[in-house]
Amino acid sequence: MTILSDADRLSMLTDMVAARTQAGRLWNLQRQGRVGTLAPIDGHEATFVGAVHALDPEVDWFVPQYREALALMRYGPEVLDRYLLYNLGHPAGGFIPEPIRALPCQISLATQIPHAVGLAWGMTLRDDPGVALVSFGDGSSSEGDFYEAGNLAGVLKTPVIFLCVNNQWAISTPSRKQTAADSYAAKATAFGFPGVTVDGTDPEAVHLAVSEARDRARNGGGPTLIEASLYRLGPHTTADDPTLYVPPEDLVAAQDNDPVTKYRELLSSEGLWDDAHHAEVAQSALDLFDASFERACQWPLSPDAVLDHCYAEDTPRMARQRAALLASGGHHG
Repeated sequence: MTILSDADRLSMLTDMVAARTQAGRLWNLQRQGRVGTLAPIDGHEATFVGAVHALDPEVDWFVPQYREALALMRYGPEVLDRYLLYNLGHPAGGFIPEPIRALPCQISLATQIPHAVGLAWGMTLRDDPGVALVSFGDGSSSEGDFYEAGNLAGVLKTPVIFLCVNNQWAISTPSRKQTAADSYAAKATAFGFPGVTVDGTDPEAVHLAVSEARDRARNGGGPTLIEASLYRLGPHTTADDPTLYVPPEDLVAAQDNDPVTKYRELLSSEGLWDDAHHAEVAQSALDLFDASFERACQWPLSPDAVLDHCYAEDTPRMARQRAALLASGGHHG
């Protein structure tokens, strides 16, 4: 288990503040019609940053769903470039640049969970040293992919960590209607491996849980299911209106427990953070974001780009499609 130093804690808060700041910029761009629909990270920063900081980007894989990307900066600035290309609808947003060990975000519910188990199994077969962590929402736990992947992982004892982010809402379905289980972590019992619940607004608690799960997996103990409990502070996506179903008093209570504000106050009380440093971190995050967004907007797009990064080599059918796209210049009709 890794003991967090003050430098580690400062690094986590830096990434949390950066993610929240960049999310605000991205929200504005979406409202201006300059990027597509997206899922805000607000309220989830402590969970994702705490988990990422417990991993080793050199050997461990992070398999995300769709709102984690801004918290993955420990894996390199290329993650931000790729995410912005994705939000611009560019096919390169689904590309995995070497040697980044974080998969692109995706929107298909729970489909990344079997991929993570397969990835972890492959690491075992190749005797690779790392683990795979897959994050998903509570709504994904109702999908067959979750149960099939959990069962396979338990049988094979793959080095995979299941991080279930329970933000209390599966779009507009509350947790009480999502499951009759005592907790999402309790579902691990059916798979034959441990399940634990942590405070998802506390990055240090998440870091500890993931560190212990990582040690267990690397020592041959198999998977762990971690339920990170938090509250979604914004809409499910920019196409959602949470005022139609979220009780206002619940949101007010959750905002009082905002993970970024709470951790900032903690480190400030210990003399490790102040307003000037906060402003510097936020501005640096915006500068990085704006530069990345500018690069994404200038990224070349060929008529056949939609077929890139699908297979190592085009299938015969794809080759015919590519030739047709190039001949038409990408225009149809």
